[in-house]
Amino acid sequence: MRCVIARYPFELTRTGVLDSMKGVKPEPVTGASVTIGRRRYPAKQVGRILTRQDPRDFTAGEVTRAMTRLGFTCHDQPAAAPVGAPVGAPVDLGAGLGVPGALRTASALLGGPGPVAV
Repeated sequence: MRCVIARYPFELTRTGVLDSMKGVKPEPVTGASVTIGRRRYPAKQVGRILTRQDPRDFTAGEVTRAMTRLGFTCHDQPAAAPVGAPVGAPVDLGAGLGVPGALRTASALLGGPGPVAV
C-alpha cells in the first residue's frame, strides 16, 4: 500500500512491517503508539525504522494513519498506569491515628528521613 510519510511515498505492506519490526526492542511509550505483534511501539520508533528517516522529519500522526490503513492497532496515549499510589508516594499514616499531618514516606518507615513538611 502506498503511504506518504514526511512528504515521501513508501510502499508498505503488513508483512513487510512485521518483518522490519521483528527483533526490535520497544522504547518506552510516552505518546502515540502502534501494536505490532504482541508488542507496543512508539509511533516515532516505528516510523524511524520503516522510513530510515530522522523522527523529526515526520509526525506520529502520519505513522499511525499509515499503520491503521495496514490493519495495525494504534493508540493515542500510553497505557494506563496501575491503579493505586505510585511507589514512593507520600502516605498519610496519621489519618487513622488522630494525628493530623503526620505524613511519611516508605523510606521514613525504614529508618530514612523523618516527617515530610506539610
